Amino acid sequence: MTQAKTPSKPPVAPRRLHSFTRHGITVTDDYAWLKDANWQEVLRDPAVLDPDIRKYLDEENAYTESLLGHTSGLQKTLVREMRGRIKEDDSSVPSPDGPFAYFRRFREGGQHELFGRMPRDGGDGQIVLDGDALAKDHQYFKFGGSRHSYDHKLQAWSADTKGSEYFSIRVRDWATGKDLDDLVEETDGGVVWAADCKSFFYVKLDDNHRPMQVWRHKLGTKQADDTLVYEEQDAGWFTHLHESTSGRFCVIAGGDHETSEQRLIDLANPEAPPRLVATREEGVQYSLADRGDELFILTNADDAIDFKIVTAPLSQPERKNWRDLIPYRPGIYIMDLDLYAGHLVRLERANALPSVVIRDLASGEEHAIAFDEAAYSLDTMGSYEFDTTTLRFAYSSMTTPSEVYDYDMVKRTRVLRKRQEIPSGHDPADYVTTRIMAKSYDGAEVPVSILYRRGLKLDGAAPLLLYGYGSYGMAMPASFSANRLSLVDRGFVYAIAHIRGGADKGWGWYLDGKREKKTNSFDDFAASARALIDAKYTSAKRIVGHGGSAGGMLMGAVANRAGELFAGIVAEVPFVDVLNTMLDDTLPLTPPEWPEWGNPIESEKDFRTILSYSPYDNVAAKEYPAILAMGGLTDPRVTYWEPAKWIARLRATMRGGGPVLLRTNMGAGHGGASGRFDRLDEVAIVYAFALWAAGMAEA
Repeated sequence: MTQAKTPSKPPVAPRRLHSFTRHGITVTDDYAWLKDANWQEVLRDPAVLDPDIRKYLDEENAYTESLLGHTSGLQKTLVREMRGRIKEDDSSVPSPDGPFAYFRRFREGGQHELFGRMPRDGGDGQIVLDGDALAKDHQYFKFGGSRHSYDHKLQAWSADTKGSEYFSIRVRDWATGKDLDDLVEETDGGVVWAADCKSFFYVKLDDNHRPMQVWRHKLGTKQADDTLVYEEQDAGWFTHLHESTSGRFCVIAGGDHETSEQRLIDLANPEAPPRLVATREEGVQYSLADRGDELFILTNADDAIDFKIVTAPLSQPERKNWRDLIPYRPGIYIMDLDLYAGHLVRLERANALPSVVIRDLASGEEHAIAFDEAAYSLDTMGSYEFDTTTLRFAYSSMTTPSEVYDYDMVKRTRVLRKRQEIPSGHDPADYVTTRIMAKSYDGAEVPVSILYRRGLKLDGAAPLLLYGYGSYGMAMPASFSANRLSLVDRGFVYAIAHIRGGADKGWGWYLDGKREKKTNSFDDFAASARALIDAKYTSAKRIVGHGGSAGGMLMGAVANRAGELFAGIVAEVPFVDVLNTMLDDTLPLTPPEWPEWGNPIESEKDFRTILSYSPYDNVAAKEYPAILAMGGLTDPRVTYWEPAKWIARLRATMRGGGPVLLRTNMGAGHGGASGRFDRLDEVAIVYAFALWAAGMAEA
């Protein structure tokens, strides 16, 4: 942001009378005009945005600039610090596959990844995709998938150049370094190769940006000649593809937030129709891995709320043939399974802490890999190779930068393959990570992970950034983030509230924060803030709340319900217009989201529930903390008009406090800027706003 001398006047969005009645309830929505009637076209080409709407968004951007412009020096300092913690020529640990080991890396000063490989046992690397070169003619550029063919001769890759998440797939020849003539457009970015490397499978997005169809593309032909392999009929279901663990099958995985169904395509016989594993049953989820003539299935069937693992014969995989292998254990949530020729690996979480459990499939003997920090993050990283005894996993905590290990599942020994380097220096001993439990209104114990600089006086004077999400069963790991240190080194406490709606304490924790129980997420977040105040980590009006997407809904709801606790609130791409979005079944995510929030079109009960908490619909004539809302013009997930309408209504309705600011990225979508350094500019705005809200922008 550039220096601005005097704050401009806040824009006033015109009210254009609009109301509708559903289930006998009339709802007023005078800012509905901010949603462009041709929003589908805007996703493909932002230039066609209605001029009135563009003028208003530009005015809001100018106003935000005028209020935060004085922090431009601070923002530059923050970017410099954050960039100083990035190893600019960073590289992944090469992943072996046959004669090669594949890797991704960045060049010094580069914004985008390079994809390459080297001989398996070491030697010179070859780059096949240069993200910086591919991005140079685009304002926005983001890789989707990238996958080499089984004969190691071709690399299928995809990219989005608008921010709208329509990915175009191309195929590059490793020998020539050039792309073939093949071009497959409007996909979700993923590719699964057939075994003969002459065709690949992909998912095409429809006009409403929904992944509903699986197609097969034969190399050397036009997309118009592709074969439709499978089409999902339920608009509430999304379809995705991946390779099975052994590499024998393409898995068509379909589902919504409550139910799933999978099909297998034999990659050695790509023209054969997909084979159904088990018919969809409402509320039953399953995912699978294959080994020989057996399937290993992770499922919540038979009321296994925290999931269990069953086996089934590949020849008869239907539900009646499922047999328990790892039975359901309440409170121990099985998040994921990974399968190798001789071992089953599962990632579990109990009481918000993860562990990796390895089972020898011949003997049935099990052992776990666990760590002893108060809060940490653990992830298995998969492998191209099935017949291996090496498990790769990553570990980090809020004080410990990421470490990648290769673990020998037979010898039970581990080798550190990579430790995240912080070029500007980092000593974990300078920081403290700990955890407290916050008691919510109904007695539920909410874990809160905390990071602060050692030596900080815990007397309630420190400002605190409290992050939350709490939707879709997504857990927020207590992992390392180099960027956060810019706040913590300035005296901030950084905290993550592991609220209901996420699966931090198991799947039941998620179920207790959705649909009619959604408000538990908001109450847990407020309870976390109060617990941090009681424990003297901070004080009321010293807290900045931060959340994005569905976490932006959390921010909007908390601003309405407990705004008095906060000095400021940052809502990135915030899902705040919940009722209107759930009533519009043409929007990309609406039908698949009904299981999460309810369907207000059909159900009066769901309509009333959503209306009772939807942040936009509950803006009140009262004092609000300072609020920064950030949107992306081409965002297909949380459309740009949600934060725009919310800020317009806030400014027209609130009775003091603020200011409330809207910043729309006119050239990006849900993830913000695409380059790794450009993204830092947006993080710096968030942190500068947090420091400003806490009265520390000049310090």
